[in-house]
Amino acid sequence: MRLATVKLEGNEAAVIIAGEKAVLVEEVNKAEGKKWATSLFGIIDSGQLGEMTDWYNREGKEKILSGAIVGEDTASLDYQPLYRNPSKIWGIGLNYVDHASDLGEVAPNTEPASFMKPTTSIIGPGESINIPRQSERTTAEAELGVIIGKVCKDVEEADAMDYIAGYTTIIDMTAEDILQRNPRYLTRSKSFDTFFSFGPQFVTPDEVEDLMKLEVSTVINGELHRKNTVDHMTFNPLNLVSFHSKVMTLLPGDIISTGTPGAVVINDGDVVECRIEGFEPLVNHVRDLKVKAKEELAAEAGV
Repeated sequence: MRLATVKLEGNEAAVIIAGEKAVLVEEVNKAEGKKWATSLFGIIDSGQLGEMTDWYNREGKEKILSGAIVGEDTASLDYQPLYRNPSKIWGIGLNYVDHASDLGEVAPNTEPASFMKPTTSIIGPGESINIPRQSERTTAEAELGVIIGKVCKDVEEADAMDYIAGYTTIIDMTAEDILQRNPRYLTRSKSFDTFFSFGPQFVTPDEVEDLMKLEVSTVINGELHRKNTVDHMTFNPLNLVSFHSKVMTLLPGDIISTGTPGAVVINDGDVVECRIEGFEPLVNHVRDLKVKAKEELAAEAGV
């Protein structure tokens, strides 16, 4: 099953997507006599996702596609971030060996190089990534996101799949020049507003035939920058869930952004994408706040 969060009449609400059709969960509740949460975070947090997925695979998909439950075309959807306030966002640095070599660094091979990001960095599809005034070299990185489905503590890798609610596309940003000045500036370099885009769709594990064969691509202005498959990660998604569950309790809706096959330098006016095979692409435009400030000053001066 695929879900998303969309804006309708100024409000954000969850939709179920089947093919080119989407229906509000609220409308499904009315048509089917259900009492499911109507926000995506609420669906995950309440533990209702399994029941909803079973219904979708048994009869819901056909009802949506046939029009028995009336929806709208996905092309008209105003996608938003999947949700805005997870308890935690974990990022993983240098998880593909090829990416580490791009930066002239050695990929960690004993434990993941992880960091955390604030929820204030979250944006959604179509929103602008803002290059901050403090940075002259900011990069964007396409990544596979893993979303936790239930309380997860001290879980072994062999059992980690039981705790995964689903997956999504992510674009993570880094102020590389700040990070290069001192590795202790990692948190700052990763935490600017707009530095974490995720969505547009949430994909349940039953929709993914082989997690390890998913191909993740960083695309800039329509051109492929770098791609790789999940099985080339140093620490695969199941390992990452297990490892971090032994650091702290993972909660429903927590996100692990699993690392990028390649980071690309972004500039004002660029369009950057995360493409994962079988997923709806995530697309964001880039705005450099320094350029914007210069334009405002020129306008004030009448130039």
